[in-house]
Amino acid sequence: MSESVDDHQYVRFVDVKKSYDQRSLVVKNFNLDIKKGEFVTLLGPSGSGKTTCLMMLAGFEDVTSGQILVNGQTITNVAPYNRNIGMVFQHYALFPHMTVAENLAYPLIVRKLPSEVIKRKVAESLALVELESFGKRYPGHLSGGQKQRVALARSLIFEPSIVLMDEPLGALDKNLREQMQFEIKRLHESIGFTAIYVTHDQTEALTMSDRIAVFNDGVVQQCAAPDVLYERPANAFVADFIGENNHLAGKVLAREADQAKVELSDGSIVIGQAMDCPEAGQHCVLAVRPENLFIESDKHHFENSIEAEFITRLYVGDFIRYFFKLRDKTELMVKVLNDHDAPNIETGATSKLTWSFKDGLVFTPPQRS
Repeated sequence: MSESVDDHQYVRFVDVKKSYDQRSLVVKNFNLDIKKGEFVTLLGPSGSGKTTCLMMLAGFEDVTSGQILVNGQTITNVAPYNRNIGMVFQHYALFPHMTVAENLAYPLIVRKLPSEVIKRKVAESLALVELESFGKRYPGHLSGGQKQRVALARSLIFEPSIVLMDEPLGALDKNLREQMQFEIKRLHESIGFTAIYVTHDQTEALTMSDRIAVFNDGVVQQCAAPDVLYERPANAFVADFIGENNHLAGKVLAREADQAKVELSDGSIVIGQAMDCPEAGQHCVLAVRPENLFIESDKHHFENSIEAEFITRLYVGDFIRYFFKLRDKTELMVKVLNDHDAPNIETGATSKLTWSFKDGLVFTPPQRS
């Protein structure tokens, strides 16, 4: 079945700006179209503007200028309770004096649904999050993961068109976070609601999202699928923020099509893919992910090779991190699978590190604020 234009532009931010003091902007010309049923994450460091965008969509913050549209209709002047938007917060926001069932029923009571409908929907919601026997418990008698399941069920019980999640897993430990990531994805896939998720955790964003909008200083640096962000970052900020990266300072010697020849700060000459790349003669940054950087051997030898001094290694279980430094003291990290091929290197020994030109991405250096 073909999709309408509205399905592809179900939620639209059009030239949205936000200022709290009428002088400085915390959100600058934010433009984003979100497809109906899509799971989009707003990712960025603290203070980058991502939560402010979520709050403007929810109606808890006013838009300074620009428009927010849902299903083709502007909602800028629509009251929050009339936007049919569900909300999940980091700290659950459950009523402590109400049972789980009463917490779930509350949005339906406010909407004046018949009691038999409320009873049925509460039972269905408890089953949805696998808490059928918890209806009579109070929030104080639930674990963190159970509280978040209840909060998620409450946000879905009135069948909202959009569900907003603001750092919903931030208060949970690692194991619970991973369980809840799976739970949220399961519910999203089974119900098909449109989800807009805010986090500063890039692993969480990569795991859960159809697309990720990476924020910095009120501006979206790149919005793309997780694999595109990881493998083809638009600029040095995205390359650094998404996953781990080695950053080598240098100068562009020559550019030809999508390839750049670079002199690194230690004097080595290498080639890489020209991304957001400056012209010849200008300073640049070459980024190589640790899993794409190898200790040179008969098995691993590529176009680029540099000498480095071994510092130390860290055992992380399924892989080992090897740390090196170049002549100019730049430090590099290599990730090696923990198998029989993981080398033993003496501290202070010189090794050659090698990588393919396609895995070395050349960017304009990020501007320092």
